[in-house]
Amino acid sequence: MSGIDALKDEIKKLNARATKKKMDLHDLSEELPQNWQNILHVAQETYDAYKTLTEKRAELKALEKASA
Repeated sequence: MSGIDALKDEIKKLNARATKKKMDLHDLSEELPQNWQNILHVAQETYDAYKTLTEKRAELKALEKASA
């Protein structure tokens, strides 16, 4: 498997994780004011997931550009 294919697989997993975190944040918002103490924790996890996903997508784009 090439580096590009491996990175695509990683991005697919990261995308699924980020989507789950987004839904966790959405669910939490619908439950408010219950569990308000979890807002920062869930928001940070969501932020981190999307930050990593964005970085990996940029890495893939650069790798694809370099191999073209």
